Amino acid sequence: MQPTSVKQLKTVSKNVRPVVDAALAAGGGVLRLAPNWVPRSFLHPGKRLKLHPDDLYAYGLNRGGIDERWFASTTEAANDGRVPDEGLSYVVFEKKRVLLKDAVAELGADIVGGSIWKKYRRWPVYSKFFDNMGPIPHHMHQSAEQAKRVGQEGKPEAYYFPAQHNNVGNNFPFTFFGLVPGTTKAQVRKCLENWNKGDNGILDLAQAYRLKPGTGWLVPPCVLHAPGSLCTYEPQWGSDVFGMYQNVVEGREVPWALLVKDVPAKKHRDLDYLVEQLDWEQNTDPNFKANHYLEPIPVADACADGYCDKWICYGRIKGWQCVSAKELTVAPGRTCTVRDNGAYGLITVQGEGRINKLRLNCPKLIRFHDLTEDEAFVTEDAARAGVVYQNSSATEPLVVLRYFGPEVNPNAPDIGAAR
Repeated sequence: MQPTSVKQLKTVSKNVRPVVDAALAAGGGVLRLAPNWVPRSFLHPGKRLKLHPDDLYAYGLNRGGIDERWFASTTEAANDGRVPDEGLSYVVFEKKRVLLKDAVAELGADIVGGSIWKKYRRWPVYSKFFDNMGPIPHHMHQSAEQAKRVGQEGKPEAYYFPAQHNNVGNNFPFTFFGLVPGTTKAQVRKCLENWNKGDNGILDLAQAYRLKPGTGWLVPPCVLHAPGSLCTYEPQWGSDVFGMYQNVVEGREVPWALLVKDVPAKKHRDLDYLVEQLDWEQNTDPNFKANHYLEPIPVADACADGYCDKWICYGRIKGWQCVSAKELTVAPGRTCTVRDNGAYGLITVQGEGRINKLRLNCPKLIRFHDLTEDEAFVTEDAARAGVVYQNSSATEPLVVLRYFGPEVNPNAPDIGAAR
């Protein structure tokens, strides 16, 4: 009998290769992953992650509600009071579990591919669902250069709003991006000066865009954004750095510590430094939407014979492809073979079927310790050889989202290609 709960698994932390090799053989180059839940103390869960309502505060009320699920992650969550493995994904095989981080460290190129392993010596990206009842504070993620000053890495990211997780828009399905063209550094500095005087008014300097399920955005480092209340699929660099520039959200205080958590200690009260962290050209771009908005684009020759593959996250940041992502839909009763250039993390958002030798099944409701059949990691060798997707339903499509590492898809479209 297969285990159904994390509590039934033995954690293997040393000499993990035998377990992972056996898992790869059993899955045809595909690894089963366990759900990976992350809370945020300063946000209000949106309740669309399929997590049981009794488990929203499974980490404890003091830790905040669970509003994120991370996929194929080897990146630790930067939360105060975190548990040791918070944010890290586990490979599950028979009655054992192994951190994906440990599997990659031991098997290297056999999992993530030669080029990524040679350059990064790890799986350098991850994706997540973040799901909130209302908006997130207007914030930015530091660049690689800025984050390096505190021993961290920068964080570019992309968004996609899957329809399957957005049957309701919750309280504020709009996102503020950047700053209104013409905004001055003095105006933003004034907002920081007023941090302890009530709402600092940073949103008075920004403009919001209505969010539409089935579309997305590309967000470079150093660009302010206050994500709205759609449940969001977010492929991104493997980092959890950020700085909150808004001090009150829906009446809730955002502490100064969340503005400066990834800033050198000697700069914690240096308002000019905090203002200069922002990329002013991009934040005040009068063509911001045209340069960052994403519509899905069919992959060439991949919308026939009962399946359709689409680019959902694409584009480059200063010439660099940080991440990319696709959405695959397989019609009821159909089977297809899909070849990709590199390894990827996968989450099933609708339907049931198989991926190579493993079952796929999108659950209706998940308990905190449940093991599911909706998430997987596909090695580069398997992806290049071709992965077989089979939809076992006679009535419902099988829909999966998959994200890829840096520079894996040079044939991905540029922003604006959908217009």
